[in-house]
Amino acid sequence: MPHRTQMQVIKRRLVGKDGSERIRELRAILEELPGYRNGPYADIRKWVEGQIEQTRVRKRVVHRDSIAVRHEGAAQIALVGPPNAGKSSLLQALSSVQIKTGDYAFTTTRPVPAVTRIGGVLIQLVEIPGLIEGAHDGRGGGRALLGVLRGADAILYCQDAGAPPAELRTVIAEVRDAGIDMPAAIAATKSDEADAAALRAAFPELEVVAVSVLDDASLDHLRDLLWRLTGLVRIHLRSDDDPVALHPPARVLDVADAIHHELAARCTGARVWGPSARFPGQRVGRAHVLEDGDSVEILD
Repeated sequence: MPHRTQMQVIKRRLVGKDGSERIRELRAILEELPGYRNGPYADIRKWVEGQIEQTRVRKRVVHRDSIAVRHEGAAQIALVGPPNAGKSSLLQALSSVQIKTGDYAFTTTRPVPAVTRIGGVLIQLVEIPGLIEGAHDGRGGGRALLGVLRGADAILYCQDAGAPPAELRTVIAEVRDAGIDMPAAIAATKSDEADAAALRAAFPELEVVAVSVLDDASLDHLRDLLWRLTGLVRIHLRSDDDPVALHPPARVLDVADAIHHELAARCTGARVWGPSARFPGQRVGRAHVLEDGDSVEILD
């Protein structure tokens, strides 16, 4: 197996694992790796050994009152809204994680992270418990929850399509008053029961997507929106099924470096198929800027 593919496989195996479980998996990975002392596989062994030590350090630190969420995947998107806005049901539908849900406020009391795959890229979704008026001043544990929100890359506001827009307006004001500014959009949940027109009229500055956990097509539209919120571009490798996710502008050299530093040093250019190519298989230089959906073959 090529070393860059091996590294991607290893990272996928570690997704969602913490503490003792993560250490056991890392040790199993270490036993499976060849014992090279030099070259790419030696670098992978050093990385795995470093992860074992970092995980041991994290295990020794006790955060009884902490609600911090460790960043996983290519981007982190926070699901934010008033209590009982359908955030838990939406998170469960997008990620298949099992979450306690109920038709009453404050079913969720702590941030709930889950990883989902969008277009082949791992994205972390984090449900933030319902924010209430005065959250930025500490009401309802608001300061701690807003602290988690600051670590995200984008916000998906969630609101019951049939509920008064004023509820969501209060939440958005609390986020703004906390000085948080990042890409955002609105998911009008339970859209099988009500129309999203009122939300679109109330928030013309934000994109609104009507979604129902009972409608797979609406969930697919939401996934497209979530991907746009990340601001990332997906570059597919001709030698691998999983794409590389990068912040634009993404050059050929950046893709090579994301695979391995040694490949970046040797990279002379690439052959490109997709939106940025004038014709299929166009040969381009290291500085060529790629677009979302491009497929590349790195040349060295």
